[in-house]
Amino acid sequence: MTSPARYAELPGTGGELAAGRMCPIDYRYAPAVLDRRAELAAEVLYVVGGLYGNLAALAAVEALAAAGHAPPTIVLNGDFHWFDAEPSWFAEVERRSSDNLAIRGNVETEIARAGDIGAGCGCAYPRTVDDDVVRRSNEILRELRDTAGALPGARTRLAALPMHLVANVGDLKVGIVHGDATSLAGWRFADGALDDPAARGWLDHVRRASRIDVFASTHTCLAALRDFGLPAGRLSIINNGAAGMPNFSGTQLGLISRIATRRSPHPALYGMTRENVHIDAIALAYDTHEFAARFLARWPAGSAAHASYFRRINAGPDHAIVDAGRAAA
Repeated sequence: MTSPARYAELPGTGGELAAGRMCPIDYRYAPAVLDRRAELAAEVLYVVGGLYGNLAALAAVEALAAAGHAPPTIVLNGDFHWFDAEPSWFAEVERRSSDNLAIRGNVETEIARAGDIGAGCGCAYPRTVDDDVVRRSNEILRELRDTAGALPGARTRLAALPMHLVANVGDLKVGIVHGDATSLAGWRFADGALDDPAARGWLDHVRRASRIDVFASTHTCLAALRDFGLPAGRLSIINNGAAGMPNFSGTQLGLISRIATRRSPHPALYGMTRENVHIDAIALAYDTHEFAARFLARWPAGSAAHASYFRRINAGPDHAIVDAGRAAA
């Protein structure tokens, strides 16, 4: 039985304090915490969220980085673990993710949480997500935690990762988060939430309190690029959906967010430019056969991850590029 004092409900989660739908209190932060000196400055920033253990996708990120005119700063913004609930796979993801800057997502946070799995996967799923999906996510998390517990130091390293970072790219201040501007597992940067006219008041508050120009997020697993003219100032939000899974119907492309002072040498699926900074969604054409083979070896038909994700891995979600890139200029 979980203690309500340790958990909070997020807007749109349906008001049920159930594992996988709740938001632990320690996930929460005020937008004003992002009004601080930047931890990094970059001419080219790659924000890579939702790898989900897909090492083929990480190899594709590294290939893009090597092919550019200047080496980018790569930040993994959470959920780089997920499908890798197998000792050697998990250890390899740990080793290779440690080569980059990273923040923790709900997956890493719940892996590291000692002696408490009351939050389940910590996804804070809204009520629009089916109960079976929530249950299966909690099952995956339990197996992943068991795997992580056998690797010395892994939980300690993941627990020490920050929840957010601030970067300077050109004249823009970039807030790198996993969920949204108030929670590690927040859903207010989901495409549907951003398109709700009622969100503008909250977004104005976020812009005023944080003084962030661009937010880069991932948690909701569906891509979006939006740009708002608000009383407090202009605010741009790019959500890369998932680097390690397909993002659009009929495709098998991962996606990363590229924020840079120079144009991308790689074609963007969509993007925009403001204050001479390019904000682009870049496709990851990873080795789908390599990833699918590794996935199926660990998660065969009938397993929790197979039921929830294999259809998306093969054919993408019900999401169109035109819907994701509505702010593209």
